[in-house]
Amino acid sequence: MRMTPETPVRRYRTGLRSDVRMHDVGRLELEADEQVTFTTEGGGEYDVARKEWGFYATPSVNGRLVGFGLRTVVVRNGLGRYFVLLVERGKEDSFERYVRDECLDVMAWLDDDEALARLFDGR
Repeated sequence: MRMTPETPVRRYRTGLRSDVRMHDVGRLELEADEQVTFTTEGGGEYDVARKEWGFYATPSVNGRLVGFGLRTVVVRNGLGRYFVLLVERGKEDSFERYVRDECLDVMAWLDDDEALARLFDGR
């Protein structure tokens, strides 16, 4: 793994409806079969694993992520672009404000077996 800090930190604004401020702090370069883990103050963990063919973008959405208090959701923005987001359990109100402020559509929650079965079994 190689980390390259962004110096100075790149600051930019994003968001279709609201003024979301972001700070790009650096880049990580992974070799095949390497993994990095991002953590939250509340003990949540999010792994990204590199394989020869690409990436595992998330751990299992109905297993490890749930165990670490992260809920997976697919949203669509006003330009028709889709995003996979991870919402910390207990911070759903903050997420709902963000969805409202950015005029996002929640397409599907992917954090339990029942929701995944409905999505993939055509129910």
